[in-house]
Amino acid sequence: MSDRLTTTDAFGTFQQFVAAINRHDVEALAALMTTDHVFVDSVGNMTRTAASIEVGWRSYFVLCPDYWVHPDHVLTERAEVLAAGEAGGTIDGVAWRTPAAWRAVIRDGRVAEWRVFADNKPVYEILARHRQ
Repeated sequence: MSDRLTTTDAFGTFQQFVAAINRHDVEALAALMTTDHVFVDSVGNMTRTAASIEVGWRSYFVLCPDYWVHPDHVLTERAEVLAAGEAGGTIDGVAWRTPAAWRAVIRDGRVAEWRVFADNKPVYEILARHRQ
């Protein structure tokens, strides 16, 4: 397969993954993850295996029922996708949004790694207020 096709395929898989996040479609996310998928959140916490991450997505969509990601700028080279944009949603009735970036590693048409880079201070502040 040529590098161009690999890059095109990686971009398509990335777009499908983002669309599944925005639909809160955990089944589609699971289908798009490799079995040894790695998720790294914005503070460096790492979760391994698609089954564990599927539980994590379900929990996050309960916490933030209108969570969304909008990657405005996307760069793809071979099997790696880097994107920058915004993420946001509502937690306990409080809306938030923050600049964000994502790194996806695509293997055999599936996402092997999803890494989030974001300032989650707005989310932590909401959670801290509701714990008091």
